[in-house]
Amino acid sequence: MNDDEGPELTENELALHARLKVLRQEHTDLDASIEALAHMPIPDQLMIARLKRKKLILRDEIVQIEARILPDIIA
Repeated sequence: MNDDEGPELTENELALHARLKVLRQEHTDLDASIEALAHMPIPDQLMIARLKRKKLILRDEIVQIEARILPDIIA
């Protein structure tokens, strides 16, 4: 094994990283959708509220996965 390489990731860790990438993209897409809706002549406030709730749910899931990938280490 080469010393320049980082530690090898398990299959579960690879799946978490892949899921995290997808969630971050969805979060970014929702942000763009909310921004576009907000700039419409008559914004659909109900749709904006729904998208914001979904964005918060995604953010919570992102934080949970990040915590699993990089757990707190008490020194």
